[in-house]
Amino acid sequence: MNSPKLSKRIAIATSADWPELLPEEVPLLDAFRAAGLEPDPVVWTDPSIDWSGYDAVLLRSVWDYYKRQVEFTEWLGLLDKSGVLVLNETDLVRWNSDKRYLLELREQGVAIVPSQVAAGACLREVVAGLDGQQIVIKPTVSGAAFNTVRGLAGSAELDQAMTDLPDDVYLVQPFLPEIQTAGEWSLLFFDGEYSHAVVKRPAAGDYRVQHMFGGAVTVEEPTPEILESAKTALSAAPSQPTYARVDGVVVNGRFLLMELELIEPYLFIPDHPPAADRLVAAVAAKL
Repeated sequence: MNSPKLSKRIAIATSADWPELLPEEVPLLDAFRAAGLEPDPVVWTDPSIDWSGYDAVLLRSVWDYYKRQVEFTEWLGLLDKSGVLVLNETDLVRWNSDKRYLLELREQGVAIVPSQVAAGACLREVVAGLDGQQIVIKPTVSGAAFNTVRGLAGSAELDQAMTDLPDDVYLVQPFLPEIQTAGEWSLLFFDGEYSHAVVKRPAAGDYRVQHMFGGAVTVEEPTPEILESAKTALSAAPSQPTYARVDGVVVNGRFLLMELELIEPYLFIPDHPPAADRLVAAVAAKL
């Protein structure tokens, strides 16, 4: 008599703020079980966890990684030493954790939001060269608009905002008013295959599209041109990710990449429930 096949254990890495996963992502647990896999939400900073006891580690709500970059990098090294499968793979996560990857993609022909990198005193020099323009300044390692400021280059208000910023490395970009009108696209891919897309729009008078700032989301189908641009950006990554979100904005008919989210992108499962099964299928294919 054959013994029953043991279920493979999947650690779903999350943060201490969401130890049982985001409420919107709880459907992932049922989707894994339906696929014959055993999901286990685990806080990534918990030192008691034996990561080698899992068949795979899936990064999900590790939304504090950018505030604990050194610790996060050390954790990725720990996962490497354990020999456990990590999705997305750790080298890809390291590459994606610093927004300077955008400049690498630009060198490969990907259309990105115009970006300059500035560190320390160079930040004021870069901003001075953009006098009179509306700009956005964000750390190269950040998320959820953390330490991000918008303002008129040369204004006293922006000068004060820069004074309040910590000493860090920043991206300086033009503010794109299209975000407030047409919105920001997010296209989701699993194993390189397009799944679904949403458009995120900020609350009136704001520029941040995240829901915690009042942003709204609608499910929309991208044009062939937008979809092709997103695929081009994704194909320029160092390796194909198991899951990815391509964020961008259309300016003068051209899709400009804002972010290539390969670490812990929100998947908009409540807006598109099949995403849970698609993610699980992509994970299962790697086991």
